[in-house]
Amino acid sequence: MKSILICALAVVALPGFTFADDDNASCTTEPQSTWMKSEAAASKLQSAGYSDVRDVKVAGTCYEIYAFTAKNERVEVYMNPVTGEIVKEEVED
Repeated sequence: MKSILICALAVVALPGFTFADDDNASCTTEPQSTWMKSEAAASKLQSAGYSDVRDVKVAGTCYEIYAFTAKNERVEVYMNPVTGEIVKEEVED
């Protein structure tokens, strides 16, 4: 029973720890049931001028999206999954 509780706590806590490396940015407090679909997030990012969206992942309370800027730079974008607001952008070297 103790190990089940530890595993359950790890499942709940790990997404927050995963995003902790990214300057503790927070996107939403809304439950995932209210989030837009990942395809809609990718489309919204393309509408904002990004291209070649490669991957959309859940990172804590954000969508973490890999794409390219208009200058053809690889970029990692953190998006509020409810509003579609870009919370953070990191251009990769």
